[in-house]
Amino acid sequence: MRNTLRRSRRRVLALAGSAALALGGAIALPGTAQAANILTNPGFESGGLSPWSCSGNLGSIVSSPVHGGSKALTGAVSDSDNAQCTQTVSVQPNTTYSLSGWVRGSYVYLGVDGGASTWTTSPSAYSQLSVSFTTGASQTTANIYVHGWYAQGAYYADDISLDGPGGGSSDTQAPTAPSGLTSTAKTSSSVSLSWTGSTDNVGVTAYDVYSGSNQVLSVSGTSATVSGLSPSTAYTFTVKARDAAGNTSAASNSVSVTTSAGSGSTTFTQAAPYLYEGWGDPPSPTTVMSSTGVKWFTMAFVLDSGGCTPAWDGSRSLTGGVDQTAINQIRSAGGDIVPSFGGWQGSKLGANCSSASALAGAMQKVIDAYGLKAIDMDIENTDEFENEAVQAKILTALKTVKANNPGLKTIVTFGTSTTGPTYYGNRLIEQAQSLGAGIDVFTIMPFDFGGGSDMYGSTVNAAEGLKAKLKSTFGWDDATAYAHIGISGMNGLSDQQETTTPAIWTQIRDWANTHHIARLAFWSVNRDRGCAGGGVVSNCSGISQNTWQFTSITAGFTG
Repeated sequence: MRNTLRRSRRRVLALAGSAALALGGAIALPGTAQAANILTNPGFESGGLSPWSCSGNLGSIVSSPVHGGSKALTGAVSDSDNAQCTQTVSVQPNTTYSLSGWVRGSYVYLGVDGGASTWTTSPSAYSQLSVSFTTGASQTTANIYVHGWYAQGAYYADDISLDGPGGGSSDTQAPTAPSGLTSTAKTSSSVSLSWTGSTDNVGVTAYDVYSGSNQVLSVSGTSATVSGLSPSTAYTFTVKARDAAGNTSAASNSVSVTTSAGSGSTTFTQAAPYLYEGWGDPPSPTTVMSSTGVKWFTMAFVLDSGGCTPAWDGSRSLTGGVDQTAINQIRSAGGDIVPSFGGWQGSKLGANCSSASALAGAMQKVIDAYGLKAIDMDIENTDEFENEAVQAKILTALKTVKANNPGLKTIVTFGTSTTGPTYYGNRLIEQAQSLGAGIDVFTIMPFDFGGGSDMYGSTVNAAEGLKAKLKSTFGWDDATAYAHIGISGMNGLSDQQETTTPAIWTQIRDWANTHHIARLAFWSVNRDRGCAGGGVVSNCSGISQNTWQFTSITAGFTG
């Protein structure tokens, strides 16, 4: 049985550990490597393998899943071949180099022939491998490789970097900065750029394209197309030139571009309190709508009825039951709904579907059943929120259904601390960026902090912390970050006896309007009835209030 009230708990912050790998020293003191990538086609953005070569012709370039940019390498491991892909690069003798890369799959290795290697198991999400090695006294080339393991399935690799000086040169002069950076075209998900090339005393070998502080592409020419972007979103780009010795220029001029709207409105705002047909004396949605003016509801919860099959609460059919009746009533009254997948308890599709494609298929059944404009993934608890692989599965599935349903808005909802996302929330945001998931709204649940008394201040601080994380991860400005934020509170008493009064919720609503965030919701309409002293129950708020007062306040959210 679902705990009928609790949608989230305090999250325990995880502390990331680190380990150091000591490698044997050379006879003479090794030189210090410059921090520059000397690999060619390190992110596979050329669309081809060259100059990488793969055993058994088992390597190929794919557009999903990627870590950065729009392309990645995949190796089709077999029972007799580990699909090793290798690049030979010129190096300098007696010099220390740093090798790193992002990989995904079972038992994926990264290393150098005759030297150090490292490996990881990350079947459902990209993770970074890093290792250092020192060249021999007369060594001038190194064979860098990545491979999977026999009979363990395909692996993926992206954004591989070998940092250090190129071989055969003592060149320390950086190229001039590229100039004249401009946008030549844009769509709802891509921006095309061109620039005037740099000059160098030896020669420019690559141009690195940045979105904010994040490198997103590496190309050999003076034009590039950055894809996997969100519609109606502002991005700022710069370009740096790089030579064969790894010397990097200063940044070009910056150019800011807002992607096209794509299908539907140029902005997405949604006042959508939760309505749950599974408990709490579900009210008539049309009664609530006529009394408050609210148009949207977040319908809870779509779960797994077995075999990755979606159902309301994991037991009620998608069609023909009370949930569809409520949806029909809402739409007849001029409103609409967004279904929420997941929640705190129950058998969840994100955790139980075997793959991202299977999860996307389950989501698609719900999208098709109702002709949806938006979906929400409420990612909670240890089985989804604290599980890196499941987080990646959910984000990849959301990316898939967004691509297959033009105009569909995707929302993720998760817990928070009073100062912003926790370790797990930060990881979710970082994975969304690395996978190019294109999430429209990151919604935090600012309650169950552990007894916090200032619910307005804690909510605002949490939202500002989320804004800062979105800015640093995606390279957005303040306005763009706010436009990707949602707040989902808990009216009246929370599970941990925190109190949000109608006056406090009005303050939160007004702050949300002032900062033009994307979404405002609360848990739940079922509880939007007064019962002062009634405690935390399913059909009232536990405080003194007017019937549907929180819903009326929420209806005044305009974004």
